[in-house]
Amino acid sequence: MDVLLTALKAAAEPTRLRILALCAHGELSVTDLTQILGQSQPRVSRHLRLLCDAGLLDRFREGPFAFFRLTGRGPLALLTRNLVDGIPAEDPVLGVDLERLEAIKRARTEAAADYFRENAPRWHLVRALHAPEREVEGVLLRLLADRTVSDFLDIGTGTGRMLELFGPLVDRAVGVDLSREMLAVARARLEQAGLRNCQVRHADMYQLPMPAAVIDLAVVHQVLHYAEDPAEVVAEAARVLRPGGRLLVVDFARHTLESLRTDHAHRRLGFTDDEVAFWCRRAGLACAPPIHLPGDPLTVAVWPAFQRQAAGGIALPTVFSSGASSP
Repeated sequence: MDVLLTALKAAAEPTRLRILALCAHGELSVTDLTQILGQSQPRVSRHLRLLCDAGLLDRFREGPFAFFRLTGRGPLALLTRNLVDGIPAEDPVLGVDLERLEAIKRARTEAAADYFRENAPRWHLVRALHAPEREVEGVLLRLLADRTVSDFLDIGTGTGRMLELFGPLVDRAVGVDLSREMLAVARARLEQAGLRNCQVRHADMYQLPMPAAVIDLAVVHQVLHYAEDPAEVVAEAARVLRPGGRLLVVDFARHTLESLRTDHAHRRLGFTDDEVAFWCRRAGLACAPPIHLPGDPLTVAVWPAFQRQAAGGIALPTVFSSGASSP
């Protein structure tokens, strides 16, 4: 009861209720909220601290910035959503707040579009060398057909495409990346898509910001060829998988296109099925047959694996069904 009373007291203040209503529309920084609310940074920070302490908001650090969103778990998640839903849609104060929020989102979208426009030629050059993205994504979706996923993790999320693809199909989704520029692009795209169950975090793929055994599905999409130690990326992904949880590694099969190393910063020229399988098995995962999607000259491979051990070492009967043929 004390937890509930503390939460209700924290929300029972006009500015804090406005903050909750705004954070229901996506992740916001202190700077965003200061601009929208027209209040000083110390005052807004004080309100945010009270809401976080009461368990109504979650706070995530991203370098010098902190982002806030409605709590998505625990007994207060439903209370928070009900409080926000209880605010009349025609409330004039909320109306002005949402107009200012939309202006901030438009500015983010424009900045993300500028960044993408500047870098798109580099990405398009590589994409032209392999199977179409829609073909790869079709395989990924078929691999998850008839399966329920509560918690999804996109490792090295980049522009957030995997979050856009899987977001509508899962309960909660998180994308992690070390590039703040990429995170800005991903955040803007998620806002445009209205995927409120998705979020992005500034984090290292070798040290994921979550405890063990909390993820149902993890995807490492076109990331391993940049990694100093791909085996460690696979091991860290395996650590956070629940028993029966699945890992999908998507990358290039072994190739000899040296220009990708010299011109596009690829550290590895693709991978063989055997080495990816070895990394998965060493991390405690069981492997399903790989799927190869030939391109010219690059072949994209999808390597599925799953966490096979339940508590007590009992093998779990997890089987992939893709609808696509492996080689």
